[in-house]
Amino acid sequence: MKKIILTFLTVLSAGYLFCQDKEKYAELVNEADKLYANKEYLKSANKYSEAFSEYDIYAQITDRYKAACSWALAGQTDSAFVQLFQIAHIEDFSDLNIVNDLALSSLHSDERWNFIVEFVKQNNEKTSKLDAVLAAKFDSVYQTHRQYDFELKETEKKYGRNSSEMQQLVKSINEQNAANLVKITKIIDEKGWLGSDIIGERGSQVLFSILQYADTQTQENYLPLIKESVAKGNTDPSYLALLEDEIALKQGRRQIYGSRIGIDIKTGKTYVAPLEDPDNVDKRRKEIGLNKYQDYLSIFGITWNVDEYKKELPELDTKHGIK
Repeated sequence: MKKIILTFLTVLSAGYLFCQDKEKYAELVNEADKLYANKEYLKSANKYSEAFSEYDIYAQITDRYKAACSWALAGQTDSAFVQLFQIAHIEDFSDLNIVNDLALSSLHSDERWNFIVEFVKQNNEKTSKLDAVLAAKFDSVYQTHRQYDFELKETEKKYGRNSSEMQQLVKSINEQNAANLVKITKIIDEKGWLGSDIIGERGSQVLFSILQYADTQTQENYLPLIKESVAKGNTDPSYLALLEDEIALKQGRRQIYGSRIGIDIKTGKTYVAPLEDPDNVDKRRKEIGLNKYQDYLSIFGITWNVDEYKKELPELDTKHGIK
């Protein structure tokens, strides 16, 4: 009992630290807002930068936008564009009022301004067609996932990968993902597969990440819907490849698109998990809109040599239990 209580207290302590960080971020942003209101634009901009530098995980689009305004009004054009380009590619950044915002008028003569405006117009066109309610729900989950990623990194750094704090946090995250899965599958059963045309790119990303926590049968049930959405251009084909390859390997079959990469525990070396018909993997990838296989493998530091791979394949099949 004592051990359980101590573990619980240390996890609470870790959670308390994250709450403190969020409060500190809010304090810095509030200071920046006050400085802006007092027309101390350079001080305001620097205070925003301090908040982003120390607590980037909590940075909101609106905060970065205000920082851009501060930099622009302080005559620091390059710094203003740094913030605008940080958020311009995010589909949530779609307010066309930016065009007439007097705080940014000093940027209009810069050639980079047209790129920003074009980004915003494209985002506005996309978001105007989305299901606002559903998109907001998935965005909320996205923000939670970002927080999880941050907490995992910080907990590992402070307590170690195998610590009780880390184990408790992972357990908590898995429980939340399981709860999200129940909610998400209910929505899909009612409305069908939700592509980027309905919930946006970010929502589509979240939907896939949650589905990865499902059992194999559930994943297999939704695979036809994902294939249909990919064919229509509403879902990233990499999601289909990752899911279909995962299902195949779980069922004792070779993967199809080569998206699943293994790591040898003894050597730490990465390798391509058992792959069906390696000679034609690029052909299959091209059919669903994926890039060349070597381009994908380069991310993992792997050089694709199909002849060498075919020699290793029988051993890999044994390692993965491929029948």
